[in-house]
Amino acid sequence: MRCLVISDIHANLTAFEAVLEDAKGLFDKIWCLGDMVGYGPNPNECVTLLRSFDHLCIAGNHDWAVLDKLDIDEFNPDARLATLWTREQLNNEVKSYLDELPTMLVEDNSYTLVHGSPRHHVWEYILYPAIAQPNFKYFDTPYCFVGHTHSPVVFQEAPLSDELCDAFIPDAEPIHLGQARLIINPGSVGQPRDGDARAAYGILDTEAKTFSYKRVKYNISETQEKMKKQKFPSRLWNRLAFGW
Repeated sequence: MRCLVISDIHANLTAFEAVLEDAKGLFDKIWCLGDMVGYGPNPNECVTLLRSFDHLCIAGNHDWAVLDKLDIDEFNPDARLATLWTREQLNNEVKSYLDELPTMLVEDNSYTLVHGSPRHHVWEYILYPAIAQPNFKYFDTPYCFVGHTHSPVVFQEAPLSDELCDAFIPDAEPIHLGQARLIINPGSVGQPRDGDARAAYGILDTEAKTFSYKRVKYNISETQEKMKKQKFPSRLWNRLAFGW
C-alpha cells in the first residue's frame, strides 16, 4: 500500500489541494497526523476534502483546542485568536468528526501514528535528539510518524538507551526502512517552519519499505488574501511566505 503521509494542514486549503495534485497517482490512502484546523482560513473545507478520500486521521493540539478540549491560555496571542475564530466557523459535522479522532493509531503492526510524540500524543514537540531518544521506549513498532513541529526530520534510535539518537534532515532520496527504529516527521502542509515555504508531505510505500519526502509550491498569496479578508493577525499570514 502507498500512503500519503501529511500533517499540520492548519486549514490551508490551497496548500492541501496543491499536495493532493502533486501526489496524484502516488498514493492509495491518506494518513493524516493531526492539526487539520487552526491558523488558516478554510477549516471546514479542509476537513471535508480529507474525508472525501480513503484515510485515517489522529487528533492534534489545535484540533482539540477548537473543541475546548485543551486550555488555549498556553497558546500565543495569534494562535488563541485563530482558535477562537475557528470555533465560530466550524459546522456541526466537522466538530463531530474532530471530536471522535483518536490520539494514537498503530497500522500494520509496524507504524505508530501520533501528533506530538509517543510519550505525550497531543502536545510534546520532538525537536531534538535529547527529546527523541527517550520517546523510543513509548512505542513498540519499528517506526513512528509524528507531526506538530512543522519541520521535516528523521530520528534514528541509538543502540544504547543512554546515548543520543541520530537526527538528519531528509533530502529527495527515498529512505529505505530497515533494521533501525525511526521517528519520522513529514513536515507541515499548511504552515512549514523549516525555512522552506513549500508545502511538505511524504509517500510511504509499505511493500517497497520506503519513505520519500516531497515539497510542492502553492499559491501562498491566495491563502494570505483569504486570511487578510478575515482580519487574521499579520504575523500569521506573513510567515507563510518565509516558511517559519
